[in-house]
Amino acid sequence: MKYKNTKEISLIWNISERSVRNYCNKGKVPGAILDGKTWKIPENAEKPKRQIRHSIKDKTLLEMLKDEKETKRSGGIYHELQIEMTYNSNHIEGSKLTHDETRYIFETKTINSKETQKVDDIIETINHFKCIDLVIDLANYKLSESMIKQLHFMLKNNTTDSMDPTFKVGDYKLKENVVGGMATCLPKEVKIKMKQLLDNYNSKKGITINDIIEFHHDFEAIHPFQDGNGRVGRLIMLKECLKYNFIPILITDEIKMFYYRGLKNWPSEHGWLIDTCLSGQDKMKKLLDLFNVKGDNYGNK
Repeated sequence: MKYKNTKEISLIWNISERSVRNYCNKGKVPGAILDGKTWKIPENAEKPKRQIRHSIKDKTLLEMLKDEKETKRSGGIYHELQIEMTYNSNHIEGSKLTHDETRYIFETKTINSKETQKVDDIIETINHFKCIDLVIDLANYKLSESMIKQLHFMLKNNTTDSMDPTFKVGDYKLKENVVGGMATCLPKEVKIKMKQLLDNYNSKKGITINDIIEFHHDFEAIHPFQDGNGRVGRLIMLKECLKYNFIPILITDEIKMFYYRGLKNWPSEHGWLIDTCLSGQDKMKKLLDLFNVKGDNYGNK
């Protein structure tokens, strides 16, 4: 029998070497042999399937969020998801507001801080709460350019950026920008690239979590807005996860660098971003467990 190493298998299975080693360590790869510190894997070995234990029963997470949002329930899953998603998404983009301050703004509509805070950080936190409400309301609708622009407008409205005539709040960028030191789509190319991206995504049948992650990478690679692309992109992921009943992806500061690495290296290695986003699902699952939300639908196929 011919064998391959973890790097060769990772390329065949289109996942990270770490994931290959984890599968081997857990005995999920028949015929794999540990030779010293290196795994030897049969070249015809099949990629193990990630187990989907059960779907969310009774009510979907989206239905629960809608109910709690409409009844203005305090202390439920809607309450906590708003705080966790808003704090983490803003924080990895440089917001200095703490988790407690974010919670205070959501719960009391006021700010209680011992430090001087940027007005934009406070405004964008309030705006992000509104964006999540919009995502919940529009979750079952087809993803569109107008919806994405509406999210951007809602996020950046009344910020200092909105007072800059060259910064198109709610519309595509006018000036070139970069992300992680990498060039992005030129302003004149954005509209056609976004149309192509949405047409391709909306034509898919049976959306998987990997499809949502791929869309997220492609959206960030285009970087259609002058600023706010990361937060809008993660709001889109939340919307699509709610629509298809997948556990939402929570990108925290703890996994931020892995997230950026995954975005940057996607063309050559899909596994890094996928693994990071699955870790983000694990973090959200812990929050769902606190409220006994019956579900473990990671959506991996």
